[in-house]
Amino acid sequence: MPITLTHLNIDEVLRYMGCPPEGADRTLRAQAEACSLEVLSVIRPRWSWRAVGIAFEAEGVRLEHGLLLPGADLKAHLSGCERAAVFCATLGAETDGLIRRAERLDMARALMLDCCASAAAEAVCDQAEAEIQAHFPACSFPFRYSPGYGDLPLEVQGELLELLDAPRRVGLCATKSHLLTPRKSVTAIMGIAGGKLEQKKRSCLGCPARESCPYRKAGGHCGIS
Repeated sequence: MPITLTHLNIDEVLRYMGCPPEGADRTLRAQAEACSLEVLSVIRPRWSWRAVGIAFEAEGVRLEHGLLLPGADLKAHLSGCERAAVFCATLGAETDGLIRRAERLDMARALMLDCCASAAAEAVCDQAEAEIQAHFPACSFPFRYSPGYGDLPLEVQGELLELLDAPRRVGLCATKSHLLTPRKSVTAIMGIAGGKLEQKKRSCLGCPARESCPYRKAGGHCGIS
């Protein structure tokens, strides 16, 4: 089902900018609102998913089609799940183009547009997750888990995209350095359990940005965990 966004959570945009929402003045909020409208005018959200069986092995989690997702963190995260939904989502190349054009003229505005786009990508993933969950009534789901989080390496990006036929279906590819292109895109794995699961939260300990996170340095957190 197509995904559309009509607005962005400006508090979330401010968090991406490194500004606690309660510390933003009216001028900064107005600038973020204006940039959010620009981003919303150019995004072309597309996404793809498939459900797969999973098996737990010593090295990690094996998807039924043979792909091994290595690492202990994802394995622990999916404990209690019998299946998983693998999905990807992208805002489209137009979003990257908007940010690149702004970078040539005003880096501060480009940064704000970039943060708006990041918030938009997360919002698209939230909608995709809700769509997937609707296919599995009475099931439980831990939070979605992406390459680069914990000890799940970025190197699996290309294989996940191949599993989803993402280059053909949504125009999403991975570079030789395993970065997604278009840039404002996400791949993720979401566990599916037939029974109830212990509620899990994202943790600063597993976040790849934990060492440089300005919120942790200030004694707080980003609001995601």
